[in-house]
Amino acid sequence: MLANTRSPQMSRRLLDYLHRRQKETVELLEKLVRAESPSTDPAAQQQVLALLEGALQKLDYRVRRLPGRRTGGHLLAIGRDRSKNQPTQLLLGHCDTVWPLGTLDKMPLLQKAGKLYGPGTYDMKAGLVLSLAAIEAIRAQGLEPEVAPVIFINSDEEIGSIESTPYIRRLAKTSDRVFVMEPSLGPTGKLKTSRKGVGRFTIRVVGKAAHAGLEPERGASAILELSFVIQKLFALNDPQRGITVNVGTIDGGIRPNVIAPESEAVVDVRVLHQEDAREIERAILGLQPTTPGTQLIIEGRIGRPPMERTPGNQKLWQQAQQVAAEFGWQLEEETAGGGSDGNTTSLYAPTLDGLGAVGDAAHSPGEFVYLDRLVERAALLSRLLLEPAISD
Repeated sequence: MLANTRSPQMSRRLLDYLHRRQKETVELLEKLVRAESPSTDPAAQQQVLALLEGALQKLDYRVRRLPGRRTGGHLLAIGRDRSKNQPTQLLLGHCDTVWPLGTLDKMPLLQKAGKLYGPGTYDMKAGLVLSLAAIEAIRAQGLEPEVAPVIFINSDEEIGSIESTPYIRRLAKTSDRVFVMEPSLGPTGKLKTSRKGVGRFTIRVVGKAAHAGLEPERGASAILELSFVIQKLFALNDPQRGITVNVGTIDGGIRPNVIAPESEAVVDVRVLHQEDAREIERAILGLQPTTPGTQLIIEGRIGRPPMERTPGNQKLWQQAQQVAAEFGWQLEEETAGGGSDGNTTSLYAPTLDGLGAVGDAAHSPGEFVYLDRLVERAALLSRLLLEPAISD
């Protein structure tokens, strides 16, 4: 293979190749979208995993199927030509979607006005296709990355990556850098250089039932106590520090004429910084009841740590800006309110997120990607994969 020399000419060759292969790139994306793969249906995920496995093998990758216990499993792909002791860079994505089987009947795959519509197009099957296209372009030009690309695709990201996180953590610890192929942010395709950490808490109040008319004094209202808890939770919001605490659902009580013996709230928490994550977690787990005779049972944690703008992450972002300039493009960065597996990898390796497709309406009817931006994003990724080790 040819030695890598950073130059606008090399970038142009990669871009031209990807333009010539655009039709095949879109066709593969359509195949992946037709293979509906909801997070909660392990059997349904087998088709999309098989398609991805076959595509990776065509690129001369050794592919391991990592079985799941309650998921469809995951794919780990390593190039057959990787040298011993060669540093690695992790390409990270997920093949599961939030859409149930049968969504294509109501939300069909459709090309219209330069967009490809369909469930999972934007989040994030297009990102998986871009990973494959970028590696194909590098190989077609006879170029060899100094840092070997390793690909990991999980099937449980949309439900918290509970089974796949141990794999992701181990891979990140041995990687020079991580590129997360989640969709970009906004119509200009901003990269995600930081993300909020995400927590989920369940607060159950145990009170005491009594007749609401005959002897209410003998009861202890779990609903009354929950009202106090909710006010304490909302008081933890701090927009200036990027802290949001939202009571998303509540439940409780038996009948209108019974003092409620139980109630429950489910709480979503978002934080920008790890120190805030620890503080909010302590505050919620340390809540004490106000109403006599009631008890609080609190479960939960900050499950995804914040992805902060670490020095390594910023260095990788700067590298991306320099690469984009070779194509004559300008990149923008943004903080995302939602979490991804990049929140985990950022703890261990420089991470850049949002390198996937440009589009809109993730998790919503009308989800789509811009077809003409697919080539651009694949070209950007291919050049990033050819960059020297971030630690140099």
